[in-house]
Amino acid sequence: MRRYSILFLVILMITVLFLSACAASDEAAPKAVEAYLQALVEEDSDRLSNLSCAAWEDDAMLELDSFMGVSARLEDMACVQQSIEGDSAQVVCTGAIVATYNNEDRQMELDVRTYDVLKESGEWRVCGYH
Repeated sequence: MRRYSILFLVILMITVLFLSACAASDEAAPKAVEAYLQALVEEDSDRLSNLSCAAWEDDAMLELDSFMGVSARLEDMACVQQSIEGDSAQVVCTGAIVATYNNEDRQMELDVRTYDVLKESGEWRVCGYH
């Protein structure tokens, strides 16, 4: 009887670890996109570069250039994982980037893009959008 109790506890611990790993992975890719967008509006090129996959890094810097000289902020941003397949995920966000130039606010809705996120060197990184 004791053998079955130990076996049950081992199976239970493995199940709990598996489920907690799944929950963490559901949040990791969206958190990477949120951090990417925050670095973008804060004009933090080093952080933006670290949050971009190698193939997207030049494009991320071009995107950053478009925010130079304007004051930008995120409003009501929330990102969720839409799909995942291996080391690739798609993330959608709601909210907006509000850019102020010459005392005029321009709102860019975040829900018009689906972000491609790739696990590179063990970290989720933004690798484009469509």
